[in-house]
Amino acid sequence: MLLPFICLLFLLCCNSLAPLVTSLNAEGYVLLTFKHSITDPQGSMSNWNSSDDNPCSWNGITCKDQTVMSISIPNRKLYGSLPSTLGSLPQLRHVNFRNNKLFGNLPLQLFQAQGLQSLVLYGNSFSGSVPNEIHKLRYLQTLDLSQNFLNGSLPAEIVQCKRLKTLVLSRNNFTGTLPDGFGANLVSLEKLDLSFNQFNGSIPSDMGNLSRLQGTVDLSHNHFSGSIPASLGNLPEKVYIDLTYNSLTGPVPQSGALMNRGPTAFIGNPGLCGPPLKNPCGSDTAAASSPSSFPFLPHDNPPQDAGNGSRISEKNKGLSKGAVAGIVVGDLIGICLLGLLFSYFYSRVCGCNQNQEESGVKRERKRRKECLCFTMDESEVALSDHVEQDDLVPLDNQVDFDLDELLKASAFVLGKSGIGIMYRVVLEDGVALAVRRLGEGGSQRFKEFQTEVEAIGKLRHPNIVTLRAYYWSVDEKLLIYDYIPNGSLATAIHGKAGLVAFIPISWSYRLKIMKGTAKGLAYLHEFSPKKYVHGDLKPSNILLGHNMTAHISDFGLGRLADIAGGSPTLQSNRVAAEKLHERQNSLSTEVATNMLGNGYQAPEALKMVKPSQKWDVYSYGVILLEMITGRLPVVQVGISEMDLVQWIQFCIEDKKPLSDVLDPYLAEEEADKEEEVIAVLKIAMACVNSSPEKRPSMRHVLDALDRLSISSD
Repeated sequence: MLLPFICLLFLLCCNSLAPLVTSLNAEGYVLLTFKHSITDPQGSMSNWNSSDDNPCSWNGITCKDQTVMSISIPNRKLYGSLPSTLGSLPQLRHVNFRNNKLFGNLPLQLFQAQGLQSLVLYGNSFSGSVPNEIHKLRYLQTLDLSQNFLNGSLPAEIVQCKRLKTLVLSRNNFTGTLPDGFGANLVSLEKLDLSFNQFNGSIPSDMGNLSRLQGTVDLSHNHFSGSIPASLGNLPEKVYIDLTYNSLTGPVPQSGALMNRGPTAFIGNPGLCGPPLKNPCGSDTAAASSPSSFPFLPHDNPPQDAGNGSRISEKNKGLSKGAVAGIVVGDLIGICLLGLLFSYFYSRVCGCNQNQEESGVKRERKRRKECLCFTMDESEVALSDHVEQDDLVPLDNQVDFDLDELLKASAFVLGKSGIGIMYRVVLEDGVALAVRRLGEGGSQRFKEFQTEVEAIGKLRHPNIVTLRAYYWSVDEKLLIYDYIPNGSLATAIHGKAGLVAFIPISWSYRLKIMKGTAKGLAYLHEFSPKKYVHGDLKPSNILLGHNMTAHISDFGLGRLADIAGGSPTLQSNRVAAEKLHERQNSLSTEVATNMLGNGYQAPEALKMVKPSQKWDVYSYGVILLEMITGRLPVVQVGISEMDLVQWIQFCIEDKKPLSDVLDPYLAEEEADKEEEVIAVLKIAMACVNSSPEKRPSMRHVLDALDRLSISSD
């Protein structure tokens, strides 16, 4: 009798403990399989616990009536593959894993969730094809798979998703033609973006049935061929149709939504003709319509006759002798006026005692300076002439020098600008540093300065110049960086005034610099603590280290300079002196760029105050063009000027051969790198798109450059 009683007691205990051990419902266990299949570095799923009754309180999970309806975990650096079990959630309506690091194929079982209404997976690394089972998602309204590595053709079954409103597949490797019935069946579409793929064949004529489309219909950067269907004119007139960089031929239809469009919607299709293009429709249209991966390749066009070539070369020679003489006279007058103005301010404001004794770097100074004296022509100065003996603030534990050592070191002037003076400082042990002197005023904003500079000091990346320490006093603000030895990218591309010998950098080094800069920007944009914006990217602040490694400098400098700004009188005095100095060195590439305007600035910067990451993408694109063409961001064309982006677009429209665009230093040496050059040119043109939302992210620019390097190995 005792044994049956013990067995019954054991069963009762097990039944009473079962709810405590296995309390989580089936949907919770499905989600836990997802958690266990990936890496979650930011702890986004830290509260996904098996001890809960259900997953409805978990981060990223939305339920209705205790049933999972939505999974949304964007921008959390999730790394891994999607498990097939997610498709077994019976009431799943929304899936959003955008901007993570998920990879692998799209699981077939995910398309068993027949009630799914939105599937957003853009900005990951998914590969493979879209499963044919997509037709089971009959309630699907949003499908965004952009910025991945998906390939293959678009399954014909997608036309059965008749409730689809948003279809975004841009920046993948899709191939093949669009399915039959694409326009006739997907009549609910409001947004369509197929750009930056390898779709081919003709554009379906039934796309004119998509009467609900809004914004931009983007078919750009594919291999669509044949004529533009006149039925596209039936789309709403407010719709912008982007057909750039395909292999389309024939006349541009002039009806409905296609009327009164500028040439920018059609560039990159050498076979198109008629308004609004400069290429009239005629007998030579067919000869110009051969498909091409880029609109101006050497084999696309016959060699130009000598007469035409001579006219082009004369155009590029620059200004006439009379114009040059006029400019020289004007510059001389300007220099004289600036010199007089500077002398006046110098005598009024800088009544410096010329008889004070000097004893090298140990010279005594007043606690507060009454004025700032300029020694513009000195190649070497004592840094201690410009700072007070206050504390140096290190920003990491690798700073093993103090202020006294810094002040005793020799300091060579590297450059001067409106933001301040940059020195190369060599310590007694031979370590070289770069020290930027910001200003003399701003004594009331120390806390603000401290917050900014310490945030910048936390950034650590091999392609960003490291800020090691800073110094603040009422009269002086110094920033101490690692010294980067090989000058700037601007000098590497264009040379430097006063240097006769100029060895241009090879294409392989240029490609390395492009990738390094992209890595640094991608870090700032997506992986730094605050997802920063540089805001002033240009070749002069891309420095080149050992083995030509790119280092982005001057990040956050504008903000710090604003906080540390000097008094108006002293500041105006400094500006007058620096303008005179710049005039005297007018052959400098950087000064020439400044005089011609900032060609690296995105078009929308004129309308908006707050910089965005897309500004940096545009600036990066201009830099790529500059490295490819060897030209400044403002191009001299005859007696007029145009920005480099505009000049490239005109070259595309005029179907100029690649040799007319390529830097002459690269033309012979890198003839076997033509495909790489064209691929980078495509990336650059995507970056300088006039529409910010169409520009790629820096992470995807870097992915494209990495794929380019792999394919060329």
